[in-house]
Amino acid sequence: MATQQSRDGGLAGRLFFDHPRSLGMSWWGHGVGALDIGVRLVGAGLACLIHAVVPGVFTQSAGKAITGMYDHMMRRKAGAADPENWPDYEI
Repeated sequence: MATQQSRDGGLAGRLFFDHPRSLGMSWWGHGVGALDIGVRLVGAGLACLIHAVVPGVFTQSAGKAITGMYDHMMRRKAGAADPENWPDYEI
């Protein structure tokens, strides 16, 4: 719910800190990781758009980007304090 308050910081705490803390990360560290994944996704998307027009280029770019991100997320899950409670997604 949009108006629900965080237990220790109100709305600002919920919007900016609760999710990174739940992953054992700082706001800054989470932001850097999210930007990295976002740039990779945009790059993979652009490669797909170019590949749609010129099928001979970027034939593996999107698949390799997605596989790399998945491997990264699985390594983070394996190294988490509570891997069983780690979300299936990380962003």
